[in-house]
Amino acid sequence: MRDLTVTVPDEVYRQDRVRAAEQGRSVSALVSEYLATLGDAEGEFERLVAQQEEVLTEVDSFRASDRLDRDQLHERAVR
Repeated sequence: MRDLTVTVPDEVYRQDRVRAAEQGRSVSALVSEYLATLGDAEGEFERLVAQQEEVLTEVDSFRASDRLDRDQLHERAVR
C-alpha cells in the first residue's frame, strides 16, 4: 500500500470528514475507494468497447429499409 498526500480546500475536507464519519469510515478510506473506482471505470469502458466490437462483427448487413415504420413501432410497443 502507498501513502499519498493530497491537498484539498478546507471546506471540501470538512464535508468529506462528515460524510466519512456518517459512514463510520475514514477520509482515507473514501479517497481510496474513489481512486479504485477510477480504475474500474476504465476497465468497464474497455469491456463495453470489446462488447460493441463483438456485436458489430455479428451484423451481416444493415439497410435503412429494415427499420419499422412509425405505425409498426407503436403497434409492436402495445403488445
